[in-house]
This record gives sequence, structure tokens and C-alpha cells, in this order.
Amino acid sequence: MPDIMLIFAFLFLMLGPFKIIGPFAKMTQNTDTDIIRQLAIRSIIFSTVALIIAGLIGETILRKYGIPLPILGIAGGIILFLVALLNIIQQFAPIEAHEKNVITPTLSMAINPLAFPTIVTPYGIAAVIFILAYSPDITSKLQVGVIVLGIMVVNLVIMLITRYVFKFLAIFLSILGAILGVIQVALGLLIINNQLRILLNS
Repeated sequence: MPDIMLIFAFLFLMLGPFKIIGPFAKMTQNTDTDIIRQLAIRSIIFSTVALIIAGLIGETILRKYGIPLPILGIAGGIILFLVALLNIIQQFAPIEAHEKNVITPTLSMAINPLAFPTIVTPYGIAAVIFILAYSPDITSKLQVGVIVLGIMVVNLVIMLITRYVFKFLAIFLSILGAILGVIQVALGLLIINNQLRILLNS
């Protein structure tokens, strides 16, 4: 079982608020505070339930069908690599005029695109399943659950204050987004490399 702080850092990168602030601010601009609050709360509830279900079902499938953990790790690494690389490429795409259209948010958007795939990403689900599968006992699994719940609480708080802080953080978040994108590309390659070594040595 990896160090608990390492698990927190890994899951925070996969499921944390950095990738949520920009889309949520754009989605809820000029929106009533009550709608923003409902969107944030509902999306976090859906995300938390989805992660719990995915973790339980994913680990059960791994045991039932005998899927090796390195294979899951490689799959998660590939998804993380491709998504992060795509995000980096999109930063260099020209801004089109129609992107300035104002979106009128509805509560149904709490599921899509907020909960899925903004908060709960495919590689985030893979990371949760992977870490749970590696957890040796129920105590370790509960620790992972507490970490995930803590990250969801942080996400909720950030979404509730986004409209007040986004204008001050916009430039910083753009720079941070580029840095995190590169880190995620490298992390995806590192995961693939490490799991290939385990698979080849087994």
C-alpha cells in the first residue's frame, strides 16, 4: 500500500478542483446564486456516489475475471496520457467567436457535464479502482474512501466560491492548467512504464 500522502496527492490531481474551476465559472456566469449552489451540491453527490459504485464494482470485476492490476494500471495510464495531451493541444487552438455565447445552466447539467466527465474523469475512476485493489485491508480501503470524500468536499467549496475568485485567479489558473497538463502527460507515461515493468517481470 503506497504512502497515504502520496495517495492523496495522486487522487487530488485526478479528482481535485483545478480542472473544475474554469468550466464551472463559464457555465454559471450571470447565474442566480441558488442555481449555482444546487448545481454544485448535486454534482458532488452524483460524483461521490459514482466513485463509490465504480470502486466497488471495479474491484469485484478485477477479482472475478482475474484482470491483472498492471493491465488496469496501463489502461488508466493510457487514458490519462491521451486526455492530458488533448488538453494541452487544445490550449493552442484558435478561439472561435461562437465560444463567447452565454450558456444557460440547468440542474440536469449537474450530471453531465459537471459530474461526468468534469469531476469524475475516466482516469480518475481507474485511479480509485487501482488504489482500492492495491489496498490490503478494510482499514486501508476506508482511508482511501475518506480521502475521496475530502476531495469532494474541497471541490464543493471551490465551486461555491468560484464566482467570487475566478476573475482574480484566471491568469494563474491558465498557467497552472498548462503545468498540470504536462505533469499529467508525464504521470500517464510513468504509470504505463511502471506497470509494463511489473507485467514483464511477473
